[in-house]
Amino acid sequence: MQQGPTGEGANAVTLGPTPLVIVGAGGFGREVLELVADINALRPLFAVRGFLDDGAPDVRALQRLGLPLLGPSSRIGEVDASYVIAIGSGSSRRRIDALAHGGRQAEFGTLVHPTATLGRDVLVGDGGIVAAGSRLTTHVAIGRHAHVNVNCTIGHDVVVEDFATLFPGVHLGGGCVIGAGATLGMGSVVLPGVRVGRDAVVGAGAVVARDVADGATVVGPVARPTLAGRVAVDGPA
Repeated sequence: MQQGPTGEGANAVTLGPTPLVIVGAGGFGREVLELVADINALRPLFAVRGFLDDGAPDVRALQRLGLPLLGPSSRIGEVDASYVIAIGSGSSRRRIDALAHGGRQAEFGTLVHPTATLGRDVLVGDGGIVAAGSRLTTHVAIGRHAHVNVNCTIGHDVVVEDFATLFPGVHLGGGCVIGAGATLGMGSVVLPGVRVGRDAVVGAGAVVARDVADGATVVGPVARPTLAGRVAVDGPA
C-alpha cells in the first residue's frame, strides 16, 4: 500500500518516469490521463504508453490526446509497464485484476491527484485512484483498485474496501466501512459508523443512515431498500 500523495508505488522506478498503461479509454480513462498529467506537472513520474479497451472508444478523442489504443484488456501484462484500471464498474475492475494475476504478471500504479489532501495515516492500495479535490483525514484505508472521485470527503477511521467506487462528491462520516465492490452515487452521504455492504449500490444524493446489506440497492433522500418495481424515496409523492 502507498502512503501519501506521491503517486509512487513500492516498486517505483527512480531513474525516470514509470511507463503506464491506462485500462479503459472512455471518459473516465481520459480523466485519469489528465490526473496523470497534473502529477507529472509537479514531477515527471509517469510516461503513459496508451490505452487498453474492450469496447469502441472515441478514437478521435484519443488522437487529440496523442495516445494510441493498444488493444483489448486481455493484453494486460504484455506491455512492459505499470497499469491503472480506469473503469467505473468495480466488477469489471475485479475481472481485469483477476486476468492480470491469471498468467500475465502486471504491476499496478497508484494515482493521487496533487490537490487531494491525505492525512499522515492514510493508505491507498495498489491500483487505487484518488482524484482532484478529495479530502482524506486520518486513519483511512483505501483498498486495491478502489476509486475516490473528485471532491469526495472521507472522515477518520474509514475503510473503503477493494474495487469500491465513490462517484464525485461522496461524503463518508467517521468510522464508515464501504464493502468491496460497492458503488456510491454522486453526492451521496454515509453517516458515521454505517457499513455499506459488498457490491451494494447507493443512489445519487442518498443519505445512508443505517447499514446496507451486501448486494442491496438503496435510493432516496433518506436511503431505503428499493421495492420490486418501485423506487423507495422518503418525502412527498
